[in-house]
Amino acid sequence: MSTINQSGWRPEMNAVEGGAGATFTGNRALMLEEALIFEIGALDTTGVDFEPCAPAKAGAQSGEDTAFGSGPLLSQGNRLAGLERHRDIGLPGLSEPEAVRHYTRLSRQNYGIDLGFFPLGSCTMKHNPRLNERMARLPGFADIHPLQPVDTVQGALEVIDQLAHWLVTLTGMKAVAMSPKAGAHGELCGILAIKAALEARGEDRRVVLVPESAHGTNPATAAFAGFTVEDIPATPDGRVDVDALTARLGPDVAGVMITNPNTCGLFERDLKTISDAVHAAGGYVYCDGANFNAIVGKVRPGDLGVDAMHINLHKTFSTPHGGGGPGSGPVVLSEALAPFAPLPFVEKQGDRLALIEEETADEHHGESFGRMVSFHGQMGMFTRALTYILSHGADGLKQVAEDAVLNANYVLRALEGVLDAPFAKSGPCMHEAIFSDRGLAEGFSTLDIAKGLIDEGFHPMTVYFPLVVHGAMLVEPTETESKATLDQFIGAFRAVAERAKAGDAALKSAPHFAPRRRLDETQAARKPVLVWKEPAQAQAAE
Repeated sequence: MSTINQSGWRPEMNAVEGGAGATFTGNRALMLEEALIFEIGALDTTGVDFEPCAPAKAGAQSGEDTAFGSGPLLSQGNRLAGLERHRDIGLPGLSEPEAVRHYTRLSRQNYGIDLGFFPLGSCTMKHNPRLNERMARLPGFADIHPLQPVDTVQGALEVIDQLAHWLVTLTGMKAVAMSPKAGAHGELCGILAIKAALEARGEDRRVVLVPESAHGTNPATAAFAGFTVEDIPATPDGRVDVDALTARLGPDVAGVMITNPNTCGLFERDLKTISDAVHAAGGYVYCDGANFNAIVGKVRPGDLGVDAMHINLHKTFSTPHGGGGPGSGPVVLSEALAPFAPLPFVEKQGDRLALIEEETADEHHGESFGRMVSFHGQMGMFTRALTYILSHGADGLKQVAEDAVLNANYVLRALEGVLDAPFAKSGPCMHEAIFSDRGLAEGFSTLDIAKGLIDEGFHPMTVYFPLVVHGAMLVEPTETESKATLDQFIGAFRAVAERAKAGDAALKSAPHFAPRRRLDETQAARKPVLVWKEPAQAQAAE
């Protein structure tokens, strides 16, 4: 921990090693050091003026003076039911410019897709076209309320209906559930549809098979839905071991959850064979569609025997990532699972669109497994995704997949001579290239390379995933990055990797140029410090 001088700043935190170039403020020109909001603001002041009020009284009763003051309302008995505050709230008081500058300075320390290249291989991070944003902000989409009468939102329902049509068309499936809010939510939707279909058949199948090359959320989703998960190994070339999978099929297997393209960045070329075997055994095929960006316009999962697949709109169709926020994970369903789709959904009735929110005896949706969300889904994401699809067209979406695969193979071949590429001989990769930590100097790891990339101005790639590769480094360039950007990233990646292979000790303490040095992410996740204490209090407590 660093000390805080009288002005509340931390001058030594951004000082150059050895003290050379240290500044009083800790700033480096426009690289501004920013203290915690509690260190800037005083707890006994506020940024706005209030009328003086009496101090809090312990055990104050209704009608007595409290920290909220007194007046006619209190004299008649307040409505806080004994929950009046009897001590200071403990929030720092800042003036408006102080508050604005604080959050603006913090925003400068964020890394986002509008600032630079995201090489994350576990999650497609592509450019969000501003045309999409403009459409989503139109009043008829941005200002509607989910409880408005259906007749007043016909245009919005048409957007949902059109997007549903294109998702079904692009995937070769029968129906789509639009309401799931994210990829994992979509996975649950698909698994619940499978569970409902099995129950309708009167079968109690409790096992779901998940290959090692599948996404990590797949087994968690199956377990959450009450199934027992069994692993299926991968072959040395990074694909599903078909023989092991088919040998395990039986009357207790509900289905398989497979990711295609998989987390090794490879296309599961035997998926149709797998689907046929699973169907013959009475099970269903769930496909994780997180990597649909690599095959959109080129392959229709329905043609490969898939029964359910979620589509992350932020990955394939460029809607923004939410950080837990405005996600959307529609689920396309085969003819066998379509009757079990969740409510609500949009349906055309004559010359108008209706929002079906109740189960009916209709053969098309009379066996719905229920409802996953209160309303229809994320309107802003639907608008953005449809805009993206219509602006690209069939040929444009096909080129999206082709360029994504081209860029990934460019990265793979440019770096395979520097880093170990375990599946380089398995043929061309799909949307992402994978490397291992094999060949690094003793004591150096994937983490050191990731931290070194921060100094180079890049967000690190996905690390230590998938687990089938030791010290994995997974890179997905997406189709939206130019050759110039990729060349710069490849150069930086190569330079850091060569330092790790040469045993450059400085790399062990990277990053050196970030606002903060290397953090203990494990401790931060397991023992986060969520309450600020004044340094004097903290030292006394210790």
